[in-house]
Amino acid sequence: MSRRRQILLLAAVGLIAAASGFGMHWWRLSGASSGAEAVMRLRLPDLAGQEQAMSQWHGRVLIVNFWATWCAPCREEIPAFVKLQAKYGARGAQFVGIAIDQRDKVADFAREFGINYPVLLAGIDMVEVTRQAGNRVGALPYTLVFDREGRIVASELGKAKETELEQRLRSLL
Repeated sequence: MSRRRQILLLAAVGLIAAASGFGMHWWRLSGASSGAEAVMRLRLPDLAGQEQAMSQWHGRVLIVNFWATWCAPCREEIPAFVKLQAKYGARGAQFVGIAIDQRDKVADFAREFGINYPVLLAGIDMVEVTRQAGNRVGALPYTLVFDREGRIVASELGKAKETELEQRLRSLL
């Protein structure tokens, strides 16, 4: 096979691979559910083992934080979430942590940090849900803010900025 044919063949294979990758990405994001719907359909166990439906918080300003105990930025941002839940919970804000971690480690962490909002447990497959909700790299922490109608109005990959989050909460409450 000539050098020119080899280059054309490689280019064609590359284009086919790129097109199928784009198609799969588009299909995943535009399927039966949006990222918001994927999160709101979740049913996950809490630290006591009781299944909780995310839909129970529909109608509140919902802040969903995907995190893990081994994640340094996650550990740094949680005290701000505790503070903001205490400050704005009575006005309709609801923080929910979804820990991609082991129950015992999460329970110890929640006690140590005085987490005052629901913490749900998930496996590594939860990363795919975060991708559907806009987390293209699948990294932690990842925080979503939902308005009272259940629409995602903000997202943050990495440590959430407390002042920006508080401003967002005030505007939604």
